[in-house]
Amino acid sequence: MSGGRASAGDTAAPTGERAAPPPKPPEEPAVCGHCGDRFADDRLLALHRGRAHREALTDAEVEAYREARTEERDDVRLFRVKALGLLLLIYFGFIYVYAFVL
Repeated sequence: MSGGRASAGDTAAPTGERAAPPPKPPEEPAVCGHCGDRFADDRLLALHRGRAHREALTDAEVEAYREARTEERDDVRLFRVKALGLLLLIYFGFIYVYAFVL
């Protein structure tokens, strides 16, 4: 997972959703101090550190991992709800079309 690191001036979209990735990668990626892997942003770096280097983390890094994991869990949960809603819409759409065509 390589990419560029978001700069300090980048902010999330006002609706609470994450902003789209920049058109070109930033010049300086987030780099893991333990293994040298590069990541697109600090959130991904925190997730990597928590999974791959758990025993060598400082208290601040552990807290960053917990926050990133919570954000990731919330993002996945929102995706699942949206996907379920779309599937239900398609399913019932086909049922209504079938009922009215026959």
